[in-house]
Amino acid sequence: QVQLVESGGGLVQPGGSLRFSCRASGIGVRIYDMGWYRQAPGKQRELVAAITSGGSTDYVDSVKGRFTISRDRPKNTVYLQMNSLNAEDTAVYYCNAAFTRFIYWGQGTQVTVSS
Repeated sequence: QVQLVESGGGLVQPGGSLRFSCRASGIGVRIYDMGWYRQAPGKQRELVAAITSGGSTDYVDSVKGRFTISRDRPKNTVYLQMNSLNAEDTAVYYCNAAFTRFIYWGQGTQVTVSS
């Protein structure tokens, strides 16, 4: 059974930082392309950051320079370090794993940026 278990969300003040973890079981993060998506109220889900099986990373323009995606192969975990958070980053964040036709999602975790 494949599971992506997320942790690290919460309430943070503008300018603050959070770090997400996505621990995978049943699949290897070194094989899958891994990503973090987010969905804000009334908006479509968007890809925020991605790391391929080869280690290449990509980010949506709005988070470039602020967010960093990384992967720990021995721990089978993917991280998203988020710095300089602002209100526009408020959303539910989802971990995603994709390999050919196999796609898996985490349960989602809320991030609220507010003073």
